[in-house]
Order: sequence, then C-alpha cells, then structure tokens
Amino acid sequence: MRWTSILAIYLLFWVMSAFLVMPFGIRTHEENGEELVRGQATSAPANFRPGRVALRATILSAVLFGLFYANLQFGWITIDDVSVIHPPASLKGAGY
Repeated sequence: MRWTSILAIYLLFWVMSAFLVMPFGIRTHEENGEELVRGQATSAPANFRPGRVALRATILSAVLFGLFYANLQFGWITIDDVSVIHPPASLKGAGY
C-alpha cells in the first residue's frame, strides 16, 4: 500500500473519530450555571475545547487505523466473510 493511500485512509478515520468523540464532555451554559449571551442558543456548548477533541480523535483514529492495517496485513476478516451475495463455501450446503 502506498503512503498516500495510508494517509488518506488515516485521515478518513480521524474525521470519523472527531465526530464520534465531539459530544463527550460538552456542557451547556444552563448545566454550568452560566449566563447566555443575547441571541445565543440555549443548546450552545459552554466548554467546547477543540484541542481535547483533536487529541481524543487522534488516539481513537490511531487505534482504529492500527486494527484496519493489521487486518489488511493478516487477513482476519476478508470480503468473503462479509459478503451477503456470495456466501462462503462452508455455508453453501446450509440452504444459502
């Protein structure tokens, strides 16, 4: 696998991880007991920390990408294992 493909796949994992970890630890102004600024939505976060989100996303994406790359190298789960259209040979006699 070329390094550009590795980078592209890792970045996809990173963006997915960022959206996954973003809501954890977020509190609204009401939950923190703070005043809202005029015109501010009541659901707006009071303590959003993009650095913490980036760190959590980096750690999670590194773990997920490591599992992905290990699976690619060792072949733990292949396309034949997850194919619904063409079941594996071991299941063909079971009525599929």
